[in-house]
Amino acid sequence: MAKLLIVDDELKIREVVKEYALINEHTIDEADDGIKALEMINSNNYDCIILDIMLPKLDGFSVLKEIRKNYDTPVIILSARQEEYDKLHGFDIGVDDYVAKPFSPKELMARVKVVLDRKKINKNKTYKFDGLIIDTSGRTVSIDGVKANLTPKEIDLLIYMVRNKNIALSREKILSEVWNYDYFGDDRTVDTHIKMLRHNLGRYRSFIVTVRGMGYKFEIES
Repeated sequence: MAKLLIVDDELKIREVVKEYALINEHTIDEADDGIKALEMINSNNYDCIILDIMLPKLDGFSVLKEIRKNYDTPVIILSARQEEYDKLHGFDIGVDDYVAKPFSPKELMARVKVVLDRKKINKNKTYKFDGLIIDTSGRTVSIDGVKANLTPKEIDLLIYMVRNKNIALSREKILSEVWNYDYFGDDRTVDTHIKMLRHNLGRYRSFIVTVRGMGYKFEIES
């Protein structure tokens, strides 16, 4: 059982999500605008937040940015806006999943379970490779004692690759596991983020190896 927050200005949407959350034995709070959502988040400990983009007073992307300043709570965007830019922007600033309206309540609850399970796997795990330290609980990366300036999605990507170290990962697999949605564009998204991640890892960029004709892997000598 988890404690959820649904943030949406449409009452019917909140009612449907609440109904299915209760069926799945979750507890759920509701907010109908961005400012109220932040007030509730700052005074409650939520396990997952379901967030619309088009909100009164403060839009969903702005709410997400404020959340990520202080919390690593899983956030699922639930929005009628389905443009590729919106999805990529959401993932870059720290969303865990993106569900388009109209949506299946059962699928939404399944995705809630996925992000909650993922957080359990990553909790309280620190990886160290020479001077590269990855704290999955605090979601921080340090290079030779200096905190690296990575975007939330770069951290997601690095954690996923480290957890699957020495395994060749296709671009399609990375998109599915890290971006966690059905992606119908080209795979330059992965290539672009790998390029940025390598740059930000400095002298440890060589840990990320290109697998010709397939994708990438985080390679560590045994």
